[in-house]
Amino acid sequence: MAIEFGRIEDFIVFAKEGKDVHAEVELKKQLVTQKVHPGDTWDMKSKIDMYLLIGAYTFRVGNEVRQVSKIYMYSYLEEPPRDFWVNISIANARLKMDYQRLKNAKISFEEKYF
Repeated sequence: MAIEFGRIEDFIVFAKEGKDVHAEVELKKQLVTQKVHPGDTWDMKSKIDMYLLIGAYTFRVGNEVRQVSKIYMYSYLEEPPRDFWVNISIANARLKMDYQRLKNAKISFEEKYF
């Protein structure tokens, strides 16, 4: 069986079809720089430093292995600490919803949070 899919939903479908699906989750904080189009506004910076909170999933179905990444939150590095913790909370709530979907499909994995 060759797996042609790459979304969390695809593996939930496999599991609901009776296939034995296992998942591993790795959480990452990736730093990126967004470039701003010159001339948009006078007071805007030309680059904005941002971060992405990413869930990197490794799914195993039989001998097939597929990796899927999902961004759970993105924001600016210069945000106040209070906003950062609000964003972490939102990302964890989104993770929890996906975890529940995986559990409902009987996909085994270990829960991790940001």
